[in-house]
Amino acid sequence: MDTYKKTALLCIEEVRTVLDQVNEHELSAFAKALTEANRIFISGDGRSGLMGKAIAMRLMHANYIVFALGETITPSIKEGDLLVLISGSATGNAPSDLVHKAIKAGAQVSLVTANPDSKMGELCKSILFIPAATKQRKQHEPVTIQPLGNQFDQSVHLLLDSIIVKLTDKQQDAMRARHANLE
Repeated sequence: MDTYKKTALLCIEEVRTVLDQVNEHELSAFAKALTEANRIFISGDGRSGLMGKAIAMRLMHANYIVFALGETITPSIKEGDLLVLISGSATGNAPSDLVHKAIKAGAQVSLVTANPDSKMGELCKSILFIPAATKQRKQHEPVTIQPLGNQFDQSVHLLLDSIIVKLTDKQQDAMRARHANLE
């Protein structure tokens, strides 16, 4: 009989399979783009946006200047800044417009996507390809028991959080000091 715990373990195994296929060079290039940016702007729609906000919070704890697009306190992007766009499909007019606006302002763009053939990726400083399933269920995407883009979202969260873990080695006390205290 299938249990909830067995289902959770199967989901974990699916994500492990995805993470095993991620290119270490792409992870390093993405991390380098973060560390070289004056300020970081993170964007994504739906659950990708929620994963982006979680990463933005961790970057803030790590003392990066970071903003989530769509928030009322987000300033204009400019030269020396980095736009991190999280999009499973990396298609559509809205993400493409963001990339073009950021580049026009002199900023760099890093794309996190499950689409290896994204045209907007050609404009980006770095691309982090995550070979996970999205809600589109394209032919190159793996089979998953999970609905919609769950596998992509989980993989994004773990990979980007692991970059922050690596970048903030031995900074736990400083990060704790920047954690919210008006809770």
